Amino acid sequence: MSEPRVSTTYLGQFTDEHANEVAKGLEEAGIVWWYKQSGRIVRVLFAGDWGTRLFVDSSRLEEAREIAARVTASGKQ
Repeated sequence: MSEPRVSTTYLGQFTDEHANEVAKGLEEAGIVWWYKQSGRIVRVLFAGDWGTRLFVDSSRLEEAREIAARVTASGKQ
């Protein structure tokens, strides 16, 4: 039996530290997520690639946004 298909959507770009905390919260909530992290050279050459981009199950976007907001508001790093 195959896994159900999941459509992801962009949650946001976070510092690496915040992305790790958000990912932990997503895991605990059972939300499917994916990330894109640029290498050092790309981060130096392109100012827009300063952190980790997170993508989440589009059907649970609002819940994921709440988790991300809690993490970033808490100032955890």
